[in-house]
Amino acid sequence: MAMTMSGEYQLAVSREIVWGKLNDAETLKACIPGCEQLDKVSDTEFQAVAVTKIGPVKTKFKGKVTLSDLDPPNGYKISGEGDGGVAGFAKGGATVTLLPKDGGTLLSYAVEAHIGGKLAQLGQRLVNGVAKKLADEFFQKFSVAVIPQSSVSSQPAPGPTA
Repeated sequence: MAMTMSGEYQLAVSREIVWGKLNDAETLKACIPGCEQLDKVSDTEFQAVAVTKIGPVKTKFKGKVTLSDLDPPNGYKISGEGDGGVAGFAKGGATVTLLPKDGGTLLSYAVEAHIGGKLAQLGQRLVNGVAKKLADEFFQKFSVAVIPQSSVSSQPAPGPTA
């Protein structure tokens, strides 16, 4: 079963910051829903383990993620394939584009993915709904992760007055 999806997110930081976080294994691991492990194998390859539940099927995917067509800080193509054992497989790719906009960065993505096995039997509407939910969850977490920590720090509590 094939599916496509696209979206845009406005981030209030520079493309350079977004680019750095898109290439940081710890940031990605924290943002990918269900990610249990993400190891950087090289500058363009990661090994990943993620648990996903689609309808009644919960599976652990083990796979590889590859970055290509790198154009820092403008974007790249990210491709991956995962084996979910008896539940099936997933493979696909996304083109990620970063453009300056309104003093920050507009992140756009276009995804094309293919699934097979039991997962494909669940029906396209269910699978597409879960895929959209996972993408939204990733980008919500990523939007927070790209904000520099100094911007997030709280104000000191007022001290005693003399």
